[in-house]
Amino acid sequence: MKEYIIETEQASKNYGTVRAMDHVSVHVKRGEIYGLIGDNGAGKTTLLKALAGHIRLDGGEVRLFGKTGEKALERCRRLIGVMIEEPGYFPELSVEKNMEYYRIMKGIPGKERTEQTLRTVGLWEKRKNRCRELSMGMKQRLGLAIALIGEPQALLLDEPVNGLDPSGILELRELLHRLNREKNITILLSSHILSELQQTATVFGFLHRGKLIEEISAEALHEKCADYLEITVSDAAKYAALFDRSFPDENYKIFPGHVLRLWNPGRKTEEYSRLAAEHGILITGLERHSHTLEEYYMNLKGGARHA
Repeated sequence: MKEYIIETEQASKNYGTVRAMDHVSVHVKRGEIYGLIGDNGAGKTTLLKALAGHIRLDGGEVRLFGKTGEKALERCRRLIGVMIEEPGYFPELSVEKNMEYYRIMKGIPGKERTEQTLRTVGLWEKRKNRCRELSMGMKQRLGLAIALIGEPQALLLDEPVNGLDPSGILELRELLHRLNREKNITILLSSHILSELQQTATVFGFLHRGKLIEEISAEALHEKCADYLEITVSDAAKYAALFDRSFPDENYKIFPGHVLRLWNPGRKTEEYSRLAAEHGILITGLERHSHTLEEYYMNLKGGARHA
């Protein structure tokens, strides 16, 4: 069982009369890419700032690497790289000098660490360029390099694809996958671009109006959003037994009401109908469904509003 290395328990934060975060409990295991999904103002940045120690909670607690308490959290935060809102850099200084400033400030020995990190994010060739000359994508890479300079075990990234063109988004996605795969860096990133997170994250947390309304694995989410055929029959048990013999490679489950739900069906609907008819089973419903991540999130938000 993998350990949770980033957690909150009933975390709440108010800004005046506005509740930005309302009893939020997130759970991020080591090695995951956790995608935090929410509209602007949903509480994503507030949560990341609380984890990074930039703001104090009004209620609840933060746990990092299983530790709580201010002194322990301060030590644990040295193991986490942070890029929240715009990357912090000096626009008139070169890429390399910016990195050297952060390396020295964080007490990291060895100038080679700067070269290593810039090579990791693909900015070594631009090391002499002044930061104001960089494209938006390169500025995001620099922000990521600053977050990586201390060789962190985890990253907190707030809207890292904001302002990037499609090729920049693809490059950043591939870089995050590589960091996760090759260096086993746990990543918690936020975005309101759902289609992008769907291609990046292994776990999702859905925030709405300061509340966490669901945590779900990418595998479970894919199953919920996948194309499926819903067959309602007069006798589900008998039909399922026939189904197993005739179509053993199909992925299905039985639901209440004599409903058989078939994911990514590999045959024409006529074949499923014929199987029932040949054995005296009546089909009373046959519908094909599919959901995008956007539709799934909209349905979740609708349920949260009426809860």
